[in-house]
Amino acid sequence: MKRGFGVAAGLEPAIAAPLAERCRELGYGSIWSNDTPLASGLATLAEFADGAGEIELGVTLAIDRHEPEAIAAEIDRLDLPHQRLWIAVGAGQSSKPLTAMREALPKLRDALGDIRIVLAAMGPKMCAFGGAGFDGVFFNWMTPDFAAGARRHVERGAADAGREAPPVLGYVRTAVGPDAQRRLAKEEAFYRDLHDGYRNHFARLDEPEGTVGVAAADARAAQAELAAHEALDILVVRALASAKLDAMNAVATAAAPR
Repeated sequence: MKRGFGVAAGLEPAIAAPLAERCRELGYGSIWSNDTPLASGLATLAEFADGAGEIELGVTLAIDRHEPEAIAAEIDRLDLPHQRLWIAVGAGQSSKPLTAMREALPKLRDALGDIRIVLAAMGPKMCAFGGAGFDGVFFNWMTPDFAAGARRHVERGAADAGREAPPVLGYVRTAVGPDAQRRLAKEEAFYRDLHDGYRNHFARLDEPEGTVGVAAADARAAQAELAAHEALDILVVRALASAKLDAMNAVATAAAPR
């Protein structure tokens, strides 16, 4: 299992570049940003690129807010390195998510060329579709057991398409320290009711609130919980910490690859 480090979009440049450098020193293979209506994930990657050396850069985007041609144009404007990029795309709040992604895939291929395109997937049909046609499948808000089952759907989709299964990546929300449980519960509560896609997913999970992720008192406990996510080829530690360098560095250090 490789390990990446993920943050919320919009970090200040004075934080993003040194954080990326620190992640490289700690042995992370990639650094990731989400994307929100208020902050550009691709712009955050551009800030990371100044300090990340040769580690890979990843972003998670919603296709209902980003047209493929606009994604490609922004990548070129920011001069992001194609060979180091992972672009993970999900359906966002589309009423027909699988249809939306089926229609988006050829447009994404045409627009992004040789850039790796990953499908953000949670349900069985979406996971199978990701296995059949994408360069990777990105999980979100899954327990280790649920992720193992979702991986089997990816592998089935790939087998049905006559291809090798692509890598499986995923965010694991991670908080470390005395307020870890509070941070995880707060983050999870926001997503549980964000839109129907997440509401349906958490219903399938059927897990108690505030438990889907890692809330650890210290580095030893964090490493033990992260190690349980064996279904992921690339585990992206999605840091739950304040947007300050020392707070982000503390989580990155505690959860670093061993």
